[in-house]
Parts: sequence; C-alpha cells; structure tokens
Amino acid sequence: MDIADIATTEYIEVDAGTRMGKVRSSFENGNPKGLVVTNDGEYRGMISEREVLQSHVEDDAKVAALIKPSRTDPVPKIGRTENVRDAARKLIEGNARVAPVFENDELWGIVSGDGILEAVLENLDAITVDDVYTADPATLNEDDGIGKAINYLREHGVSRLPVLNENGYLSGVVTTHDIADFVIRQDERTTTGDRVGDSDRMLDVPVYDIMNSPVRTVAIESTAREAVEQMLEEDYGGLIVTPADDDRVVEGVITKTDVLRALTYTEEEHMDVQITNISLLDTITRESIVESIQSVSDKYAEMQVFHAHVRFHEHKEKLRGTPLIRCQIRLRTNKGQAAGSGEGYGSENAFRVALDKLERNVLEMKGVQSDEEYRGQLLRKLNEL
Repeated sequence: MDIADIATTEYIEVDAGTRMGKVRSSFENGNPKGLVVTNDGEYRGMISEREVLQSHVEDDAKVAALIKPSRTDPVPKIGRTENVRDAARKLIEGNARVAPVFENDELWGIVSGDGILEAVLENLDAITVDDVYTADPATLNEDDGIGKAINYLREHGVSRLPVLNENGYLSGVVTTHDIADFVIRQDERTTTGDRVGDSDRMLDVPVYDIMNSPVRTVAIESTAREAVEQMLEEDYGGLIVTPADDDRVVEGVITKTDVLRALTYTEEEHMDVQITNISLLDTITRESIVESIQSVSDKYAEMQVFHAHVRFHEHKEKLRGTPLIRCQIRLRTNKGQAAGSGEGYGSENAFRVALDKLERNVLEMKGVQSDEEYRGQLLRKLNEL
C-alpha cells in the first residue's frame, strides 16, 4: 500500500500572514484535514486541525505563529508513491501529525497519522497492545502539583501522565492540553496586578483538580486494532494500558505514535533506530547514533534489542547560541524496555548523557535471555501490512 491510496486533497492553503481568526472559522465551518502554510507561494509548513482549534494564539495573530521555528525544515515531505512504512517513519521523525504530499515537486495533498492508521486498521489485528505499548510510564499522585506534572511531561517527552490515588490505583490522567487550558483560563481571570506570584500558585494546584476522570483504558491483551479504533472514535491521542482483569492497575501507555512506530519496524540486519525531531541534530549524525546504540547492545549479547527510539527536545535556554537539548533513548528488548535520558547544550552532548544513563539502566536488567522467536513473530506480523 502506498500513500496515493491514503493521501487527501482536503486541505486549506493560506499565506503565513493570514489572521488566526480567519483560519479558525474555516475549520469550524468546514472539514478540512489540514492547513498548508505558504509564504509568497512557497511551501512553509503544515498545521493540523487540532493544533489550530486548541491553540491559544490570539485571533489577530498571524498563522506563522504556529509554525515551529527550526534551523532546518522540520516538516517531513512525503512522495505520493511512498509506501506506508516510510511515510509513518517520516511523520514520527518529524514529530508531525500531518505532512504534505508532493508529486513531481508539486504539492498534491496531505497525509495524517490518523489517515494511515485508518487505512491499515484491519491489519492491526495481527499485533497486540503488548507488542507496541510503552511500559512503566511516569505517574503522578493526586496531590502532586501542576508544576511537577509539567516537569515530568518535559523530562519524559510524553503528552499524558496517569494519576494514581492513595492506594496506588489509576484515578485519572493529565495531558499537556489539560495543563495549557488551565493556565490560559487562570491567566484570563486575573488582571496585570494580580499576576504577581500567581504563576507559582498555579504550579502548586494539585493535578486532581484538572485531571480527566474516569480514564479510558485498554487491556494489554487487546489487539492494536481495538486500541486504535477506540482512540480514533473518541479522538484520543493515547490510552492507559491495564491488565484485562483489573482496569485500576497501570501497566503502561499506548499512543497512536506507538502504533505508527510499529509500522516502521523492519527485518533488516541492522538495528532499527528511529529519531524524533531529527532536525535538531547538529554535530552528531544518524549514523553515529545508530553505532553508539548498537555498541551498547553488543556489550550485552544476552539482551536483544528489537527497536530503538531516540527523541530530542529543544528548550529555550541557550549557551553561546547553542540550545539546551533533552534526549531520551528507549529500547524495546526481549526483556522489556530500557530507557535513559539526559540534557546538554547541543544534541550530541545530550545524547551522550542519555546514552550513559541508558547503559547503566541496562546493567540493572537482571537475567536477560535470548529470545529470537519473539522478534521473528513480531516482524512477520508487521510485514503482513
């Protein structure tokens, strides 16, 4: 299956100088799948419907305010005849929900992660939630402050956090959108004079006050199709994973991105390494990242790495012009998942810190055993798509 079967021409094209109020009304009055931003006729970037409607940019602001600045073009460009696997990889590595589709260097349409998942939905019966979910997620307690939630979201590079009650059971979930909506509402209620110290007070508000409850969950034994159908139907980006016999116990989190990432797994000899926000690479290359992770894997022959995901995130802070970068590395292995994260000025420094923590965490994984059968079964399932 290639993108020609999935891409759509249902999009709006606007100039970067267009007012946000006009764009919002376009989405509210119609059903376009995405927004293509141009500057003097030249392609500038993509914005999804969700990003437009949920943004808190003033109506008088320009559309360009929603385009993420980058030293290189962060928006993936997909060829109309590319296969689903390559398109999914580009969306993930570009950290994008939607991307432009080109044919002979001309903009033809757009494709979204949701569109890809809908197209392969029937094939997702072949894999389970257990095959692709993220285990051992960061969690919050009900009385933890919003400030702690923000730090966790940034530190772990995620968009949602399960909230546990005093008994350690799932009671809610907090997302980046919940926090943004709360902060904006509070900001609008205060005057300039009232805002002195108000930010600190907001950070101390317990997450219990803003969390979503009850929580949408999916059993770890469920198929990926069942999970994706629920996410698409209810317009959720992710679900909390629980055992089939107790939906109060948090096993992990599954997101649309996790399923898209599974579509990119290959049966090639080299390790499959995926990089999110690849545009942030500076003095380090994809090849050296792959070699470094492979080196860690080779030291522990009993542990087999099926897939590696490296995510970079840029902070506003800079040192002599070099941005502070956070890097997170997550390995899916035959003994579960191992991760390491770290910060540094520049992507190479951040990656080295994260790699060192990853190796220390790998050393703590006891009793690793070889399991070629698992890898073969999973790849055979995925290669049926």
